[in-house]
Amino acid sequence: MFELVPFVHGNHLRTYDPFREMEDLENRFFGGTAGDWGGIRTDIQDKGDHYLMEADLPGFQKNDIHIDVSNGVMTITAERHSEHEEKDKKDSYVRCERSYGSYQRSFDLSGIDESGVQAAYVDGVLKLTLPKSKEQKPETHQVKIA
Repeated sequence: MFELVPFVHGNHLRTYDPFREMEDLENRFFGGTAGDWGGIRTDIQDKGDHYLMEADLPGFQKNDIHIDVSNGVMTITAERHSEHEEKDKKDSYVRCERSYGSYQRSFDLSGIDESGVQAAYVDGVLKLTLPKSKEQKPETHQVKIA
């Protein structure tokens, strides 16, 4: 699942990427950093018989978060609604940085028992338990030569 490799913080052995400088220039111009697309940030841990996914969704109500599983893909969608009309923002706000809108992220579920996925949302963190599917050993048989 996800072609996971252990996370190593501070890995100084970065491979040469000729597009890195262009990406850095783009990030400085448009703001943000690589991967800062206003989306859903996640951590995924291998717990042996299952994966534990933790997704940061601060400020969302539980009923504004939807998890859909279809054709081996899990999609997390969260929508934040504006509490103020646009005219109110112009008159009373000195600064307004919190964004409102819809956020979505999809994950490949190959190797996951889709029927056993469980979710909980506590203190702005969505926790998903993704049980690994049982390994199916390929059947072996002999083929007779005619």
